Amino acid sequence: MPMGTSETSPQPVSVKLATAPLGLSEVVRRARQNVLEIIPELTTRQPMVSGKMWKRWHMVMDPDGLRRILQEKPLSYPKSPITKNVLRPGIGNSLFIAEGSHWRWQRRAAAPVFAMRNIRLLSPVMSAAADRVSERLEENLGDSIDVYAEMVQATFEVISDVTFSGGQAFDRTMIHRAIDDYLAGTAQVSAFDVLGLPAWVPRLGRLISGKATRDMKRVATDAIAERRTRSSASNADLFDLLCAGQDPDTGRRMNDAELRDNLLTFIVAGHETTALTLAWSLYLLSISPRWQEKVRAEANSTLGRRCATASDLGSLDVTRQVIEESLRLYPPAALLLREAQEPDTIGGREVRKGDTMFLPIYALHRNRCLWEDPNQFDPGRFADRRKINRFAYLPFGGGPRVCIGAGFAMQEATIVLATLVSRFRFSLAEGRQPKPVLVLTLRPQGGVWLDISPAQ
Repeated sequence: MPMGTSETSPQPVSVKLATAPLGLSEVVRRARQNVLEIIPELTTRQPMVSGKMWKRWHMVMDPDGLRRILQEKPLSYPKSPITKNVLRPGIGNSLFIAEGSHWRWQRRAAAPVFAMRNIRLLSPVMSAAADRVSERLEENLGDSIDVYAEMVQATFEVISDVTFSGGQAFDRTMIHRAIDDYLAGTAQVSAFDVLGLPAWVPRLGRLISGKATRDMKRVATDAIAERRTRSSASNADLFDLLCAGQDPDTGRRMNDAELRDNLLTFIVAGHETTALTLAWSLYLLSISPRWQEKVRAEANSTLGRRCATASDLGSLDVTRQVIEESLRLYPPAALLLREAQEPDTIGGREVRKGDTMFLPIYALHRNRCLWEDPNQFDPGRFADRRKINRFAYLPFGGGPRVCIGAGFAMQEATIVLATLVSRFRFSLAEGRQPKPVLVLTLRPQGGVWLDISPAQ
């Protein structure tokens, strides 16, 4: 039965999906502009869509099929070569890229880092960042500002502080610029990726971003070398926690190269995805004053004028619902790719070895078979999570490879959103509708421009 409530809000912006079959040249063109535009509109009305162009492919929106791919048979459906070719130059064979035993021992070593007790210890950094972004917004009252840019700055401050505890060798400006350049160069899909050419065939964009990749790795390497000579003041930053982590089965710990690649993974993924979640949440609240007032009333009741902290999370249910609904409508990882390693049957359809499995999370979250009024903004559908099929809602993936930082991201997003909405009113700037575009993540092209005014 579709999930939702009878209460609705104004319909947010969405992506126009493909309504007719696409040829290879059109697939490449659209993929370079907005990957979501290659997804058939049928994916919002059916549990599975299959086809063949240069190779066989399947798009899976059925929760049982997704459970099979992600949870029951993850070794049979590893990440696709396209994903690995795009990301490996920057983050190596880290936790996000690795497969099999190499992934398994890294996951076991890193899991305690993101245990809830450790995430809670990091919450003061998140509260401080919420305070700083509030101060910046205060200086722009009455103006239109790009809240996406503000959220990127805030979440980068958080991930920087919790990664290296302010080490002098960690040049924030340099690594932020290097990450931006790296993402700009690697994110666009190459025709060579679409055709399945091997990684050693050069891609122009990735050749151009080579300096950014080297700069990014150099700054991280220097920061690790410096931190080897000292401890953090709190002994609770990600570097210390990851250094202390080990595979409980073998005792293996990460060497410096593995530390660098995994820390870069956390930095790259850990700030942009949360920034996107916050920016899209503020956009959605800007077009739904009723829900904005609900969040504000909850935040005022819980916080007064202070910043939110980890101890407040249990009292911020409406804020959480808004964030979860934002992740439904605009999941940062809006499309996952897997490659079948053996014959299988999913949804009654034959899957052959080598088939590409598209997991279009954007379409899954808007599938009419699973969600009531799927294009509407309705946080109330998350009031009772038990009513939602676990594999109908996958903003952080699922199965053993579910995002290791999901708890960190939700805590940070809740602290920042509750703090900001308690202090400011947000309304959409006239003529500045954001445009959702998936390149590597689902970003608002041109930013999210909102008018800011005092809450009181």
